[in-house]
Amino acid sequence: MKLNPVRYSSIVGEAWMHFTFKVKYCHPIFDNKLVRQYTNNLFLEAFVLYGIRFKNIGFDSDHVHMILDVGIYSRPQVDKMLKGYTAKKLLKKYSWLKKEYFWGSGLWSKSSYSDSVGKDMNFMQGYVMKQKYALQDIIQLKINQFAWALVHATGVSPVVLDVFLN
Repeated sequence: MKLNPVRYSSIVGEAWMHFTFKVKYCHPIFDNKLVRQYTNNLFLEAFVLYGIRFKNIGFDSDHVHMILDVGIYSRPQVDKMLKGYTAKKLLKKYSWLKKEYFWGSGLWSKSSYSDSVGKDMNFMQGYVMKQKYALQDIIQLKINQFAWALVHATGVSPVVLDVFLN
């Protein structure tokens, strides 16, 4: 039994899931370091906004893997919240992506993958960290995790934090 379980208004416990979101038409947009880093920051913002805890994020050329504690949300809710938040802001900042790759449509494929991490969290974390860009981005990710935890704890504006990180 866990000594200090996470408590929500109606449940106690954790629900760690492995999520994978694929870019529509399999375009390798995450090979662009600026796009990848900004998308990473958007996910961190969304985690704070929606109160979703996470362990790892790993990018490949055309998809992203994450290990998340979905808490009180269903898997479809998490898909909708994270895909919607990141797509809207990413395509607004990098409008050329929509014109060049998505022909006026959305960023993410309609399908996604999610499954319970189960008892082997270390294996799943290792898998996520073996993605093309996970290991080289880990230091930046740790800085971002600290910074977004600071936003959550102090209420500092994410806009101020974005200036600090970039």
